[in-house]
Amino acid sequence: MSSKESCRNELRTAIRQLSDRCLYSAAKWAAEQLVGIEQDPAKFTPSHTRFQRGSSSIRRRFRTNEIASTPIAGVSYVSTPVLEEDEAIDGDFYLLAKSYFDCREYRRAAHVLRDQSGKKAVFLRCYALYLAGEKRKEEEMIELEGPLGKSDAVNRELVYLERELSTLRKNGTADPFGLYLYGLVLKEKGSENLARTVLVESVNSYPWNWNAWMELQSLCTTIDVLNSLNLSNHWMKDFFLANAYQELRMHNESLAKYEYLQGTFSFSSYIQAQIAKAQYSLREFEQVEVIFEDLLRNDPYRVEDMDMYSNVLYAKECFSTLSYLAHRVFSTDKYRPESCCIIGNYYSLKGQHEKSVVYFRRALKLNKNYLSAWTLMGHEFVEMKNTPAAVDAYRRAVDISPCDYRAWYGLGQAYEMMAMPYYALHYFRKSVFLQPNDSRLWIAMAQCYETDQLQMLEEAIKCYKRAANCNDTEAIALHQLAKLSKELKRSEEAAFYYKKDLERMEAEEREGPNMVEALLFLATFYKSQKRFEEAEIYCTRLLDYTGPEKETAKSLLRGMRKVQSGFPSMDIEHLPP
Repeated sequence: MSSKESCRNELRTAIRQLSDRCLYSAAKWAAEQLVGIEQDPAKFTPSHTRFQRGSSSIRRRFRTNEIASTPIAGVSYVSTPVLEEDEAIDGDFYLLAKSYFDCREYRRAAHVLRDQSGKKAVFLRCYALYLAGEKRKEEEMIELEGPLGKSDAVNRELVYLERELSTLRKNGTADPFGLYLYGLVLKEKGSENLARTVLVESVNSYPWNWNAWMELQSLCTTIDVLNSLNLSNHWMKDFFLANAYQELRMHNESLAKYEYLQGTFSFSSYIQAQIAKAQYSLREFEQVEVIFEDLLRNDPYRVEDMDMYSNVLYAKECFSTLSYLAHRVFSTDKYRPESCCIIGNYYSLKGQHEKSVVYFRRALKLNKNYLSAWTLMGHEFVEMKNTPAAVDAYRRAVDISPCDYRAWYGLGQAYEMMAMPYYALHYFRKSVFLQPNDSRLWIAMAQCYETDQLQMLEEAIKCYKRAANCNDTEAIALHQLAKLSKELKRSEEAAFYYKKDLERMEAEEREGPNMVEALLFLATFYKSQKRFEEAEIYCTRLLDYTGPEKETAKSLLRGMRKVQSGFPSMDIEHLPP
């Protein structure tokens, strides 16, 4: 059996098993990967492969190393998903409980299975109790603090579930799904080390449960923790590592893993979206836009990850495309957090910040832990000059994910607006630690050092140098380096940076006051160095302007001619007006 066929068979069986245990998001993920495996054209008609059309262009465009054979990471240690145990006795009760579960009647489902002892029945009973506790916790939070308030409400079922699942594990009767739920409970209770151990046991014995991998990934906050995991070899491990690398901001390693996986999962929309996410973090917006265009062409009703696409369109100020995307997701599913964020971005780009906040609030009512919405809402409050609300939104974001550099950056901006540069500096430092290749963050920190309260110009110069080396697309760093060097009487350094800034402006065909400032300084500097030929070139360029700089250039030319000739100053009115 070929490796592609092996993956296909494993996923088909896993989808049925995951769905049967009501792990629907894991089943959905597995089904997407199943369809992402390229079909054998000899066995399937075009109608079977229509979902895969249009995706291959992404693979061709973004793969760096073409892989001839089908790459599978390691050897599958479980050839096919574990077989269902014989549960004929409690099968009827299980079907009834599952129907209650599907109708979100979780306690009723758990009650039906109270006397059933099969592993599958025990898992569904415990899982139903866990979700019943989560549902009640959310209700208490709304009752006590409102939909966006903070609350100390807890899942009251965790203590019972921990006791029962711990006993099952000690007795050796817990199956991989029970171990997954036990790991989830331990994580909720703060026992992170034991949770990691239990989740590793779960994925090692049943690797097709993507939910278990995601819970494990959330507990891997450093590369050392990730490397310490004792994971068996299986192709699902590569999906996990690619995702973990991305969360740890190891974007190039993550991209390499995804490109490797594309050798088998050539048409996986999940992999394409993750590649886009990595490219987004690297600020390669053009490539991200191409990927999302292909994804939407292939799957026009997709809402997942589209909020990231809207962020790119917002940054590029693509108003018409963002408007089209907002109308599309509104008509597809307007009560999804992603849809609300997209519509919020649309109104923000229109300058309607109050309306934008309404939609970000709606996204948070649907999912109060939706990180992107808290951060974006903070940005809107900054635009509205409502700094206390902005600080609160950003703090909620960093509570959810301390690795969100945008929220730390936002906090820095907010405190800068409140003229509290020491606090601002603290938050900017956190943001650059998390995203050291973003020039905007270094520039913000440099500007903070330049404030009247700090006046730490040497530190500001260091930050601007880092920004200049990080592809400063807004062309701020070089100009500021030149100005600060001039201010500190470092004429040669100032000339170096003005010259580099001038070259960049010429390459980008930009005009403006920065160009005039650079030409004036360079003309004056080279005159003082008695490098008259170079000084004359810059002076001659200044004569094309109509402001006071033209007269200054004429004066410099007169002075240079006088020095060169040793005679009284010559009349240069014949020079071009």
